[in-house]
Amino acid sequence: MVTFETVMEIKILHKQGMSSRAIARELGISRNTVKRYLQAKSEPPKYTPRPAVASLLDEYRDYIRQRIADAHPYKIPATVIAREIRDQGYRGGMTILRGFIRSLSVPQEQEPAVRFETEPGRQMQVDWGTMRNGRSPLHVFVAVL
Repeated sequence: MVTFETVMEIKILHKQGMSSRAIARELGISRNTVKRYLQAKSEPPKYTPRPAVASLLDEYRDYIRQRIADAHPYKIPATVIAREIRDQGYRGGMTILRGFIRSLSVPQEQEPAVRFETEPGRQMQVDWGTMRNGRSPLHVFVAVL
């Protein structure tokens, strides 16, 4: 199945003057697929918001907020809170509980990195990262001498 972004890319490349064969070669899809999407009317997908569904955690949110606020600056493990609210009748799982507790925590500020300059050729600075682009991650290595 071709994604909506690919369909739009087919149309843009066609408007730029590329042939169906060239588009198929560029995108790695069949010529017939390219022709089908060029002839079809394409509209952006219409999304509707999902209706709100009650969570098993809803009636315990206030208790959890209060419990975490009382323990500040210390942190209470999610397993301890789960044990306490299970005694009160909670039937949900740990994943939803951990997600809610994580949303309550304030992210800690990282100290900024100290930048320093050296004479050319004296020291090499290296960085490594991963960028997700499409289906597979792109690993990036940068070295400056």
